[in-house]
Parts: sequence; structure tokens; C-alpha cells
Amino acid sequence: MKIRADILRIYQNVHTWTGVTTGLLLFIGFFAGAITMFAGSIDKWATPPSHHLPQVDADKYDALIHRVFEQHPEALNGININFEAGHSPVNWYEQGGARGLSLDKTLWHGTLNEAGELEAHTSYINELSSLVDYLHRSAGIAGEIGHDQAGVYVLGIAAILYFIALVSGVIFLLPTLIKSFFALRDKKGASRFWLDTHNLIGITSLPFHIVIAITVIVFAFHDILYGGLGKLYGDKPLFPSQAPSAIEYKVENLPRLEVILQKARDYAPGHQVKEITLSRLNGTRPSASIQLFSDEHLMRGPEADYLFMNPYTFEVSASSVADDARGIWGAVVTTLFGLHFGSYGGELGRWAYFIMGILGAVLFYTGNLLWLEKRRKQKQLEQSKSTRVMGKLTIGVAMGSLLGVATAFAVTKWAALTTLNINVVYMWVYYLCFGFTLIAAFVIGMSKTAIWSQRAIAILCFSLPLTSVIAFIIPSLGIWPATAWSSIALELTAMILGATFWRMANKTKHRAYYGETNSIWFIGQQQTEHELQTQSV
Repeated sequence: MKIRADILRIYQNVHTWTGVTTGLLLFIGFFAGAITMFAGSIDKWATPPSHHLPQVDADKYDALIHRVFEQHPEALNGININFEAGHSPVNWYEQGGARGLSLDKTLWHGTLNEAGELEAHTSYINELSSLVDYLHRSAGIAGEIGHDQAGVYVLGIAAILYFIALVSGVIFLLPTLIKSFFALRDKKGASRFWLDTHNLIGITSLPFHIVIAITVIVFAFHDILYGGLGKLYGDKPLFPSQAPSAIEYKVENLPRLEVILQKARDYAPGHQVKEITLSRLNGTRPSASIQLFSDEHLMRGPEADYLFMNPYTFEVSASSVADDARGIWGAVVTTLFGLHFGSYGGELGRWAYFIMGILGAVLFYTGNLLWLEKRRKQKQLEQSKSTRVMGKLTIGVAMGSLLGVATAFAVTKWAALTTLNINVVYMWVYYLCFGFTLIAAFVIGMSKTAIWSQRAIAILCFSLPLTSVIAFIIPSLGIWPATAWSSIALELTAMILGATFWRMANKTKHRAYYGETNSIWFIGQQQTEHELQTQSV
């Protein structure tokens, strides 16, 4: 396919500058988003087993929740009933709530002992997966605009530029697509290898990236979009509110839990009920929020669909479960949500999205490396200031965010031995590691920072399975080992990532000391001069 050279240059410039200006933000969003595919497994791995109480038989849930209401009336405002193994059968908030990232959430956990009496205790909620999701949605940018994080809007703008970069990249790559599609020419220099890697990842995962770009834009600016649509509706509300009931409901008349479960199953055949949240049970607006899970259906949420009904009358007030009655737009919205979250296809689907998320982060990282290589001045050792600054930003932001997350995982089980609020520890650890790495990149240079940070990330990844080994050897420490398959898989994945980063550090070191002398990575000459000065002294 032939396209005029001047047109190709225009699209290449558009692709380059939209990619460079958003690449670092999207790098954080993608690698953190990949990790959130296993949020449930992360929470299970990070939470001490002692925090959860034993499950009860299905016929004992009604007795359990009524005993909770008798001894803890505040649970009438909201009680969560969980049916999954490894979770307490019921819990309710003592402090905080289910929405948003909060550092001091506290839960009551409840179960029945052998005598049929209520056994309950409080515990903090480990927010490790929520911290990673916070980075995924906001890139760690602090502050709020309206009711959402400022970073959400920043990433929304980045997603617009990201979409432009995707389209322009495909256009200027078209003439050479067939010839160089599967070529990985590692013997023709680092820049050629990174270019081939960048192009291969970008083209093979193009549909995935288009969906992510469009849905991020909608997620970031949905209030503005709804406000614009509201003008078309005039006085008619875009989302009609449910009329308040004149009936005052009492918990004594609450139907048996099995009846509520059956109504949910009838509404969404093929779905399993994960959890039910009963709230405002004494009042005119009672609610049963039911989480429905299915590997075979697209789901609107990251881990489940939601059904909201009156637990007394079973009247459905809202639902995210796809059905024909919701029309074409309902199906489109559900499809887009499901494609963004990857909440379908079971474990295989989650692993596929994890891999594509990691490859997406690699795409943005290699894009920045290509920009640095393209601007290299071949006939001089000292490169331009803009190139050196971008190189330091690339290493500082990318490695800093990775180091922060790796450290948060590594300190999890050890910090649980102290009285510290683990969620406050996470925030301090992440931002200190991020800030330290970014400063180091500007003080000691990008190459040295890349080498030590990649080695540090590798060691931190190796520390996860090592901690489990120590827990098995010295059980008196009070650290819990990985015993569930999901936790073991998490630590095995950490080992693979650790080996990858150790190899990256070796490659970076080799290029820094033995690579091209006119590269911003090169420090061999400076090292030689320093050694000569030392010897002369």
C-alpha cells in the first residue's frame, strides 16, 4: 500500500507526540490494571486468615443474621452476607463504607459457634488491591475534582490522545506492515529491536487498546456526557428515581434468605450469587444488593453484575445484568464495560487480560525508548537536554511506580506483625519509593537508577515466596504462608517477574558500560575518567 511520504510524516509526528506526552501515565494505568485482574486473589493473599471466621451451613444464615441484628443493631443499616469459602459468612462496617479507597475502614466479622451463639470480632480491611486500582484509575495523581480523583480526568485526557496515537500509528505503519510485522531484529541494534517489539505489540493487541481507550474516556467524563444528554431530555430525568414507599418495613418480616436467593437466580439464570448486602431493613427504602457472577456472560462490574431489589417485595429497582428488555444501548454499555474489565471467560480470560495489560505497559515504555533513540545525535557524546530529561522521567516514573507497588506487596505480611495501619503503610511506601526513584534518576542518572531499581524490584518479587518459606519454617513468627492455589499462583508469578527484572538489570548494565558511546544510557566513559582521576590522585 502506497501513501505519500509527507502524509506519512504527519501521521508519524502525531503518533510520536501523542504517545510521548501520555506514555508514562498510561504505563502506570496499564501495569496496575493488569494486576487488578486478580484483585480477589490479592485480597485473600494479603489478609491474615485469622481475620475471617468459619463459614456456616446454608440453613443457618437466617439464624446468624438475626442474632447479629439483636446484638449489633447498627448492622441493620448494612450487612454483607458472603457465600464463598475462605470468607466470613457475614460482616458489617464499624467504620467506613464499601465505596472508594479509605485507609481506616474497619469491619465486624460474624459467625455461629458450635453452640449456635454469635461469635464476632473486628478487623481492618486490607486495601492493597484498592491501592493498585487507585493507581490504575488515577496514575497516583493526588487530589480531587468534584466527587472523583483528579487523576481520573487526567487519564481521561490521556486516553483521548492515546486513541489518536493508535489511529495515526496504524496509518503510518501500513506501508511496511506485511514486511516487518513479525520481525524482531535484535542483531540490528537496540533501537531496531525496540521498534519491532513496539510495532508487534501494538498491532496484535489493537482491538484491545481501542476498547480500553474508548471506555476510559467514557469512565472519566461520564458526568459531562450525562449532563449533555440531560439537555436533550428536558424536564424528563435521564435516570428516573424510584418513588418512595409509604410502607414502613420491619426486619421481623424479612423473608428467609433462601427465598431472596431463589428470586435472584430466577432473574439471572446461569449466574451464581457471590454476596448479598441487606441495608436499611427498618424503614421505607430497604434494599438487597446482590452480586451475581458468571464466567459465560459479560458483566458490568470488574468481578460481578449487580441486582438491586426490595428484600420484602422482591421488586427489582435496578440491574446490570444484560437482558433483551434493556434494548440495544443497554447491550452496548454492558459489552463495553465487560470488555474493559475483562470480567468474563473465567481464569483464562483474566490471565489473557493480565498479559495484555503488561504488554500494554511495555508498549508505552518502548515508545518512550524509541523517542529517545530517534533523537540521539550520532556524532557527539553529550545529548540534548530534552532527551536527557525525558530519559530520566521515563526511568524515574516507570521504575518508581513499579518499585512502589513491589515494595507494598513485600511489606504486607511483615507489617501485619505490628500495630501499624497497613493501608497507611502502603501509601507511605508507594509514594516514598516513587519519589526517591524519580529524584535518583535526576541526581545519579537514568542508567544507574534503572540498574539498581530493576535489581530492587527483582529482589522484592523474590521476597514474596521467600516470606512463605520463612512462615513454614518458623510458624511462631505469626506470618501466614501461601496455601490457597490463587496465593501460590501469585507468588509463582512474582518469581517469574523477579527473574525478568533481574535479566533486564543485566541488559541495562551491559548497555550502560559497553554500549554505544553516543547513547544517553552510556556511563562507561564517565566511569573510566573517574577511575583515571582516582589513580592520578
